[in-house]
Amino acid sequence: MINYKKDFEVLQKEVNGSTIAYLDNAATTQKPKQVIEAIRNYNKNYNGSPHRGAHYLSIKATEIYEETRKKVSEFIGASKSEEIIFTKNATESLNLLAYSYGLNQLKEGDEIVLGITNHHSNIVPWQMISEKTGAKIVYIMSDKNGQLKKEEIESKINKKTKIVSVSHVSNTFGIIHPVEEIIKKAKEFSATVIIDGAQSIPHLKIDVSKLDPDFLVFSGHKMLASMGIGVLYGKFEKLKEMSPFLFGGDMIEYVDLYKTTYEEIPYRFEAGTQNVEGVVSLSVAIDYLNNIGMENVENKEKELLKYTLSRLKDKHFIELHGGNDTSYRTGIVSFNIKDVHPHDVATILDEYNIAIRSGHHCAQPFMKSMGFNSTCRISFYFYNTFEDIDRFIEAIEKVRGYLGYES
Repeated sequence: MINYKKDFEVLQKEVNGSTIAYLDNAATTQKPKQVIEAIRNYNKNYNGSPHRGAHYLSIKATEIYEETRKKVSEFIGASKSEEIIFTKNATESLNLLAYSYGLNQLKEGDEIVLGITNHHSNIVPWQMISEKTGAKIVYIMSDKNGQLKKEEIESKINKKTKIVSVSHVSNTFGIIHPVEEIIKKAKEFSATVIIDGAQSIPHLKIDVSKLDPDFLVFSGHKMLASMGIGVLYGKFEKLKEMSPFLFGGDMIEYVDLYKTTYEEIPYRFEAGTQNVEGVVSLSVAIDYLNNIGMENVENKEKELLKYTLSRLKDKHFIELHGGNDTSYRTGIVSFNIKDVHPHDVATILDEYNIAIRSGHHCAQPFMKSMGFNSTCRISFYFYNTFEDIDRFIEAIEKVRGYLGYES
């Protein structure tokens, strides 16, 4: 088995006598040395403002920026690079869609269909749009394992539906939702479909030309790139229906005293000086993932998932969430420990240098629908190992005893 940790210095670093077992990849991934060095090299040799100058550094920055746009389009199977808009993150991409598309398309009596498992960033913007337009929010509910119900998809998407916005993969349970069926149903009523791919693009092979959403968003930092770079993919015809969201330099064609004309797509949606360092990091991150192969990334995570579930299933003090069927799950495991608050679990595990997430995972409506306020969550990436899982299991068995309970 390939040792990918050799490329991640933070995963080799010892803290108080041991390395960190990093199991919080759904929050953010670690960065390989290739990404870190690429950022350094850019700042050392090529730093310039793209699209703004006739000098060498500006031209070089522009080349890097636009080459990465093309690389992103190829990575997700877009038909052309103009369908790729660089943003700060998936959250900004969703807000851009809500205000630039939703605000102009919706009216009173229309319905916005959301998945109950959505991240807050795919709920709150639509609440704001609902307040402004009078459009009604409708939720597709999930089954006991957290997967959006097929009967709910059939009943909630109808002639009143104008926008459907759902997560491809749940950030709480790692459930892969039947987005193909959602897209097919939405198209029966000519509804626009937005897919939050923050937890799918880094882990699954996705081809938007086959999946056929109208829009898809994701963040670079969840797939080895640096923080502060995100992507909005949109079908070109849909992007033409949108007005600019932010205004300023680089998104304009001409500014008069009282009137402004805007640049062509995608530049009209990229106001101000962009995060070229982030774009550089995303370019190298995609190269790194392509060298591994997304199918291999998915298979490695599936192995870790199956191994973890097999180790945890007989622990009487652990309540697992998400069901036993791994065919529609990615490398996320949510659980609770009897009589122990998730925040205490995370704090205790940190003493063993095991990094996990605890809380509501920015999905309070979903957590409430499932009957609890918070969970513990571990999440894998291809660089995790069975040894990481073994360390986690060994430590988790000590948590209850740490607080005076019998294991």
